[in-house]
Amino acid sequence: MKTRDDKWLAEAVALAERSVGDGGGPFGALIVRGDDVVANGVNQVTSTLDPTAHAEVVAIRRACEETGDFTLTGCVLVSSCEPCPMCLFTALWARVDRVVYAADRDDAAAAGFDDRAFHDLFGKPRAAWPVELSQHRTGGETSPFDAWRAKPDKVEY
Repeated sequence: MKTRDDKWLAEAVALAERSVGDGGGPFGALIVRGDDVVANGVNQVTSTLDPTAHAEVVAIRRACEETGDFTLTGCVLVSSCEPCPMCLFTALWARVDRVVYAADRDDAAAAGFDDRAFHDLFGKPRAAWPVELSQHRTGGETSPFDAWRAKPDKVEY
């Protein structure tokens, strides 16, 4: 018997297949709340020249716009492929309840995508990363946080 997850995964995979036919990447994602699709997204990296326009991020952005909230508590991210670290972190920031995916990082790597390499990167020391990451303290680094803490009408997130 098919579950709701099976139904949503099939829809995400079909969305990804349509994306390929439309000239996009082979990734599709849904944000689901209960029985309803709140939003969907496909990979738009090449069409928008935006390296952050992965299907999951596009779906999360659209869902936040649709709900009028920057948190998606009570929602499930359904993806045609295991989310890359950026997409997974975006799901964590959006506070989705659960992530469900079909293909995995190895399937993506076999098709020429470097998702697995980025997953692996976070297990390596920063000195081994392909981009230099360094902190420089010159004084005043925490002033934006001091201003935030002092702001009485801030919206916590």
